[in-house]
This record gives sequence, structure tokens and C-alpha cells, in this order.
Amino acid sequence: MSSQEKIRVQHFLHEYQTWERMLDFFKLENAFLKTRLAEFLDDDKNDNFLQLAENFQTQFIQKDELINDLKADIIKMEATAMKKKATYDKISFITIERIQKKLRNEMEQLERDFLILKNEFNKCIVSAL
Repeated sequence: MSSQEKIRVQHFLHEYQTWERMLDFFKLENAFLKTRLAEFLDDDKNDNFLQLAENFQTQFIQKDELINDLKADIIKMEATAMKKKATYDKISFITIERIQKKLRNEMEQLERDFLILKNEFNKCIVSAL
């Protein structure tokens, strides 16, 4: 492996760690949103909101599942990169880059989707007050 490839693999390792921290944050934020939803349902007796609440609850659960899946994929890739860091052949490095790009796209999509969901939830809560 060339020195440039080694530097790129090191960058990938840093990126994995960043993504893990980001996923931990999303997991905590998602738990906070679910708690807020439960508190609002305890206080609100509006039956019209119940349907929306069920929809948000489903989306929050789906986000948890996606976060768990992404975290497992990232941990797997991180372990692979650390194990073979010094011995990649050209084909393995190309595979790592392809998977890295896929994970990067999935993380970007999660970030966008999570922000949209959080904003929609906050707007919905405010409008239901």
C-alpha cells in the first residue's frame, strides 16, 4: 500500500469515529424526542393528535433501527480497516473506498432526514398547543 493510501485509510478511521459520535448523538436526541412525545400525549387529550403521534413514534423507532444498523456497519468497517491497515492490496483498498463512500452517503442522508423529522415534530407540537 502506498503512503497516500495509508493516509487515506487513517482518514477513514477518523471518519468512522466521527460517525460513531454522530450516531450516539442522534440516538440520544431520538430518545429525547420520544420522551417529549410521551409527555405531550400525557398532557394532551386531543384525539386528532393521536394519529400524528403514532406516525412520529413509528418514525422514531425506524430511526433507532437505522442508527443501530449504520453503527454496526461502521464498527465492522473500522475493525476491518484497523486489522488490515498495513497489508491492503489494491483490490481491498478499492473495496474499502467504495464502502466508505456508501457509508458517507448514508450518514449524510440520515443527518438530513433526522433534521427534517425533528423540525416536523417540533412544528407539529407547537401547532397542537
